[in-house]
Amino acid sequence: MELLTLIFLGQPAWMWLGFIGLVMALLAFDLGVLHRDGHEINVRESLLLSGFYIALGVTFGGFVWWQLGPQSGVEYLTGFVVEKSLAMDNVFVIAMIFGYFAIPRHLQHRVLFWGILGVIVLRAIMIGVGATLVSEFGWLLYVFAAFLVFTGIKMLTGGHGETDLANNPVLSFMRRRFRVTDNLHGDRFFIRQADPKSGKLVRFMTPLFMALVMIEIADVIFAVDSVPAIFAITTDPYIVYTSNIFAILGLRALYFALAAILHRFAYLKQALAVLLVFIGSKIFVADLLGWEKFPAEWSLAITFIILATGILYSVWRTAVPKPAES
Repeated sequence: MELLTLIFLGQPAWMWLGFIGLVMALLAFDLGVLHRDGHEINVRESLLLSGFYIALGVTFGGFVWWQLGPQSGVEYLTGFVVEKSLAMDNVFVIAMIFGYFAIPRHLQHRVLFWGILGVIVLRAIMIGVGATLVSEFGWLLYVFAAFLVFTGIKMLTGGHGETDLANNPVLSFMRRRFRVTDNLHGDRFFIRQADPKSGKLVRFMTPLFMALVMIEIADVIFAVDSVPAIFAITTDPYIVYTSNIFAILGLRALYFALAAILHRFAYLKQALAVLLVFIGSKIFVADLLGWEKFPAEWSLAITFIILATGILYSVWRTAVPKPAES
């Protein structure tokens, strides 16, 4: 029992173990029960599953509020909203990766499921390193903040261009160094078949595994923005990590609904850019005004306003005009 009360990264070990156990149970239920047959996920199922994950994420925020106090609860909810919003930009890249490799919809969930396992580990490493550095060198928060402002301005001015997968160096390296099949082989990441040169049975990668690798790399790239963003909201590793993972779990489910209406979010990138500038500037604004910290409730409210404006403006601008009456 004493081990459960030991403090690990700022919080008792039982809180960390409880969260990790919950996530593992959700993933086991997802793969072993909901999607054991590898069926194609339709929009209705995607929305229902996404709603479940969002409700679960918000409910966990209530637990954080009850256990750690109102300030931590608001910081968690702000981080949850910010991470989910920034991760939505990842949907555009995931859709492009699936399109490039011609991954059918009934196999996409398998890639995303194993991708989330990689995200859980990679985010843990990045957040753990980030928390350690910030605790030792407080001035790094200002570096993170300046980076977010710079990134947001760069996005607003068109600095985040389209990804050219055909000339991607990682794909080129994998095709040079490893055996890769030209076609998919069901839901398999690897297969054994005869080598064209030696005739021996050897292991080949399939395009499904290459898509998984590209999605993992895309998440690392997006984490470069999202991890500093959450550290600009709170430096509590528990809030940073839990809000990150719950937001990503829900977005994976929502992907199948969003992928069909990506064109309706034409101005979401601009809203996300403004959000990054706002989050990054909070630290400097608080210092200028002599505040110890930018109010968490203000941060949450402004975040909602920025995102709601971007989404509503996108929906309005991309609305299909009604045919003129004859």
